[in-house]
Amino acid sequence: MRKIKEVLRLRYELKLDQRQVARSCSIAVSTVHEYLKRAEAAQVDWPLPEGWDDTHLEVALYPPGEPKSQPKKSPPDFAVVHEQLRSHRHVTMQLLWEEYCEANPDGYRYSRYVAAVFMLREHLKAMTVPGTGNVLAT
Repeated sequence: MRKIKEVLRLRYELKLDQRQVARSCSIAVSTVHEYLKRAEAAQVDWPLPEGWDDTHLEVALYPPGEPKSQPKKSPPDFAVVHEQLRSHRHVTMQLLWEEYCEANPDGYRYSRYVAAVFMLREHLKAMTVPGTGNVLAT
């Protein structure tokens, strides 16, 4: 639980320095500094305005931000990858990934690419009927 109220009280009412406040609250000096910096940016003084509870103080110091959306990466064509690996003896995952990167500069890095291909391979193995090689319908 955050000790924002206590930090503000010790700093502004008792006039303690940041190290003393940190020691008193058993938190890091950097945390005290961050709380005070956020309080100054939000123009929050001590004593707090009437009716302010912990939730209101937290919203004032930590306003809800917009969630950062990750750009959608285009997945490799797993059917083509699988076919290339099966039909061409000297094709490697590295070569296929390099071709994929040329076509998709914002695509997966090599480790994620290989992991995705192997996950697909395991998924296909789990879907095949033992002994026949036929893929089960889902």
